[in-house]
Amino acid sequence: MDRKHQDIARRCLEGAESGTMTFPEIVGILTAGAFDSYLVDLRLGTATYYLQDGRGLDLPTQLSRVAVATQFNVDVVKTAIREAQALEPGYTYKGFCDKVKRAGCAGYLVSFLGRRVLYFGRTGETHTEYFPGNQPAVSP
Repeated sequence: MDRKHQDIARRCLEGAESGTMTFPEIVGILTAGAFDSYLVDLRLGTATYYLQDGRGLDLPTQLSRVAVATQFNVDVVKTAIREAQALEPGYTYKGFCDKVKRAGCAGYLVSFLGRRVLYFGRTGETHTEYFPGNQPAVSP
């Protein structure tokens, strides 16, 4: 991965961790920079950014001391997502990560192509959160 793309990925990770960029801003910057997804591993404290051509970059994240719970509590994960979307007073990315880890979330994959985020637990349980305007069709 070239220096330009490395700088974009680092800037977005730092923006999330410092609270200076919102998720929609990060998505816009990464999409414009030819990225198609990124994966956050909450257990290892890494973020992997993937370009459309298949190249990738692993970056260390701020690793918290909170352990990932065994049971995946989707309701708590959804609550944390809603708090992040609303930028609730006191919201921080670190606080979000700690909350979802306590709820059994081991990581998440953000897919720009699929316009969704897939949150996953240690047992393989998942929750899919769609980007606004990308809700799946509901059968009658």
